[in-house]
Amino acid sequence: MNYIKVRNIPFSPPDITDAEIEEVIKAMKSGWITTGPRTKEFERKIAEYIGVNKAVCLNSATAAMELTLRILGIGPGDEVITSAYTYTASASIIDHVGAKIILVDTAPDSFEMDYSKLADAITDKTKAIIPVDIAGKMCDYDTIYKVVERKKELFKTNNEIQGLFNRIIVMADAAHAFGAERKGMKCGQVADFTSFSFHAVKNLTTAEGGAVVWRNDLGLDDEWLYKQFMLYSLHGQSKDALAKTQIGSWEYDIVYPAYKCNMTDILASLGLIQLSRYEGQMERRKGIIKAYDKAFIELGIKNLKHYGEDFASTGHLYLARIPGIGETERNETIINMAEAGIATNVHYKPLPMFTAYKNLGFDIKDYPNAYKQYVNEITLPLHTLLSDEDVEHVCESLKMAIGEVLNRGATVAQ
Repeated sequence: MNYIKVRNIPFSPPDITDAEIEEVIKAMKSGWITTGPRTKEFERKIAEYIGVNKAVCLNSATAAMELTLRILGIGPGDEVITSAYTYTASASIIDHVGAKIILVDTAPDSFEMDYSKLADAITDKTKAIIPVDIAGKMCDYDTIYKVVERKKELFKTNNEIQGLFNRIIVMADAAHAFGAERKGMKCGQVADFTSFSFHAVKNLTTAEGGAVVWRNDLGLDDEWLYKQFMLYSLHGQSKDALAKTQIGSWEYDIVYPAYKCNMTDILASLGLIQLSRYEGQMERRKGIIKAYDKAFIELGIKNLKHYGEDFASTGHLYLARIPGIGETERNETIINMAEAGIATNVHYKPLPMFTAYKNLGFDIKDYPNAYKQYVNEITLPLHTLLSDEDVEHVCESLKMAIGEVLNRGATVAQ
């Protein structure tokens, strides 16, 4: 494809300023670089931002979700439901704890699971549902909870914490959705448990990292639950390194053989500054999304709606579905965009299309709506380092790339 100009537009680089760099240097000079005071402060700031009592910082959203399943006592013999249209982490954690993965197709022309099929997927073995807040937009939790309530009589509790819920537990995979809102509530206040990602490509980054929060109104013992996450994330050790530095406090116990997935103060120092800048970053993303939406109306592109009367996304990903093309043409469009210096992506290849999930018995033919979402989806660059000129170049380049692919298809058809 011939272009007048080529710009180097990466897909999702981290937005790091001197303030983050200086804070990381301070952490390194402090002599405390693993889990310590900055991690605890980051947890406090996250909880305050969301409006919950507690937050736990870990090394990834994946760890946050897996430890939540383990603390809830979910394992062999249990079933956990999630969407077929998501990244593997939403489902692999279910396999990690020994439970059975149950995938639900998306609704027609939607990136969210088909809630009308959710009830049919629930059995007396179902312990949790993991909805996916894809691209930063919160799911329809009202409908999810209605389904859970309707199927409440099937729920069988295995332990005390499950008994406290006495129903299927809703665990949001909100890797994309830190800061999203729906019906006046922030992401983290709605699902029973909510896990966030602070990976390098996320809106708010700690390079690698994640966090988990839970609702205030569930009757959970916050201190007990926080301690469980600390135990599970630090080898089952009864004291963390910070506590052991207190005079005469070297002694500790290993309560059970657990895992190692804590966040460090170096990462938390980066996150503290990112959090202080976050509202401005989300506003810039909103402006870019509006520019994309306006530019693509004439092309008939179907895009995820990020903003509405009662909801606001974090604007993490711009998911666009191009009419009149299939998987081959979509891939050609990605190559054409790359020739213009623009990195694009696809979110997501449905899980049943991957070898690991085929080996577990999943077949994409059973998830036709998810497949239809995938075949013509292209994800455009959406980050706060994009200039207005970059956005304009992306728009013009996509129009040309689509035009070329469609014209070639028309020629072949003749």
